[in-house]
Amino acid sequence: MKRSASESIGQTLIIGLLALLCLSVLYPFLYMLAISLNVGSDAAKGGVYLWPREFTLSNFQVVLGNAVIRHAYGITVLRTIIGTALGLLVTLLAAFGLSYRGLPLRGTLLGYVLVTMLFNGGLVPFYIQLHHLSLLNSFWVYIIPSAFSAWNMFVMMKFIQGIPDALIESAELDGAGPLRTLWSIIVPLSKPMLAAIGLFTGVMHWNDWFAGAFFVSDQDLIPVQTFLQQLLSAQDLSSVLGSNNNIEAMARGTRLSNITLMSIKMATVMVSAIPILCVYPFLQRYFVKGVLIGSVKG
Repeated sequence: MKRSASESIGQTLIIGLLALLCLSVLYPFLYMLAISLNVGSDAAKGGVYLWPREFTLSNFQVVLGNAVIRHAYGITVLRTIIGTALGLLVTLLAAFGLSYRGLPLRGTLLGYVLVTMLFNGGLVPFYIQLHHLSLLNSFWVYIIPSAFSAWNMFVMMKFIQGIPDALIESAELDGAGPLRTLWSIIVPLSKPMLAAIGLFTGVMHWNDWFAGAFFVSDQDLIPVQTFLQQLLSAQDLSSVLGSNNNIEAMARGTRLSNITLMSIKMATVMVSAIPILCVYPFLQRYFVKGVLIGSVKG
């Protein structure tokens, strides 16, 4: 179909705006990657924007060779796996139970959950609550408080309510109990929504630095994002990575003067960001489908 001049101009403007938007998102990532792959002392002079001027892997050798960063990275991975799995389980069970319109006190329970979305006690009461639950300065402070999300539960509940009642009734007529119905009917049909919620929950756990900064004082329990937050306020490398001798050893012969705090920051950002970016393409198909279904049925 032949387009008119106004339609062609409109399409060109839309493509140009989308291209600028993509560049605005992509450029900071490319800039940080270039700094992380450049000699720190050379990058400090300026002029490094899209690609490294003096290529080196010393920054990544220091980051990956440091025991503190590796341990923080392990805490982040473990937290993301356990937190996402538990969050999906709790959300699915709560949404499945509250989706039954004949559930006693269903309206009261839904109202109670809705209130938690609109109001909260604030940071200080939350801190006191964590203290009384003995969750402060423990690994489970990352998992238990975030195991349930009212928003995710409502989205999941609306999706389950959109499943034809005939499927659930046929399973019940065949003698299936609630758990069998959930596992055999609800879960297979809910894979797109579970993938979307799982991606949101996983990204939240991976990127969260707040809990490690305010609820954990043990350096052996901080995630990598909290370590990055500490890097922002650090004055020198030895204050966060250990002694200068250890840094030189991790750099494998590279002069310490060639490594700067900024280059280590950029390398740490890359190490913490790339894994979660690699996961997204595998879930993109389910993610898009789940979001579209949730937007229509919600």
